[in-house]
Amino acid sequence: MVDYSFKEDFKYKHENPYHDKLGEFGEFVLRDHEAEAFKGLWNKDVFKDPVNNEAKLFLEIGTGAGHFMIDYCADHPAEHFVGLDYRFKRSFYLAKKLSVLNLKNFRYLRAKGERIEFMFAENELDGIFYFFPDPWPKTKHNKKRLIQEPFLKSAYKTIKPGGIFYIKTDHDDYATWMEREIKKCGLFEIVMQSADLRTEHPDHLLSKYTTGFEKIFLEQGIKIKAFVLKSKKEI
Repeated sequence: MVDYSFKEDFKYKHENPYHDKLGEFGEFVLRDHEAEAFKGLWNKDVFKDPVNNEAKLFLEIGTGAGHFMIDYCADHPAEHFVGLDYRFKRSFYLAKKLSVLNLKNFRYLRAKGERIEFMFAENELDGIFYFFPDPWPKTKHNKKRLIQEPFLKSAYKTIKPGGIFYIKTDHDDYATWMEREIKKCGLFEIVMQSADLRTEHPDHLLSKYTTGFEKIFLEQGIKIKAFVLKSKKEI
């Protein structure tokens, strides 16, 4: 059964006080369905950058505490970056952190990653970052894993021809699951795959940045699994 979040008529329902608190940061934060009003219009109407209206646009799903988002945006000021997470409290405290930065090349969404094709138009994204998602390790919960056919189809639709999808995980079983689902779906070419990213690809983009969770995993001696996927979509 496909998660209801993927359906067009899905409605966010909650009574969380942090939803209203996030409204304090309306200059750069979009909540729930607010982002879906800008499908196909991110560079033009959201970033409103007349000098760089054709900037590359990247999405990070599961931004967490924002370590990667902040560092990547600082290193790539000419690119536009959208961070996304679904946790209320985590999103609020990250928004507070983001609000004091001088960077202007980002926006933040408190929304569900399952809904990316309702937030971004076909071929609107240059790439997606997805780092250290909840592995849902119990067999009965595996169906909650994002990396499977419905989401891969949404990612394929929103990413431009030849666009890149970057993934990192600490979880061996989820990495195996990901490989199987990616190959089964057949929409992306696996251009890099590693069972020990830091040892095998120390100079890669994915090794340059360390998230908060990743730091903990590395300190515990856990090897980082990684995939770099390239859309097979033709121009």
